[in-house]
Amino acid sequence: MSRVCELTGKKAMVGNNVSHAMNKTKRKFDANLVKKRFYIPEEDKWVTLKVSTSAIKTINKKGISAVIKEAREKGFLTK
Repeated sequence: MSRVCELTGKKAMVGNNVSHAMNKTKRKFDANLVKKRFYIPEEDKWVTLKVSTSAIKTINKKGISAVIKEAREKGFLTK
């Protein structure tokens, strides 16, 4: 499975390692992903999602139901 956040769509970015001599080599910035279980009271079930840590902060602020609804509208969550 690819390293993509299921709620926000965040994924790896590409950039450069830069040495003191200003030599540049390609590198990858991976998203900070965590596999986490969430309880959805409306559906009375647990779901396991691979989410970024920033998405976890958003869930704590808005609630899991609102965040899942937004993700479905944007097309990130297909479950």
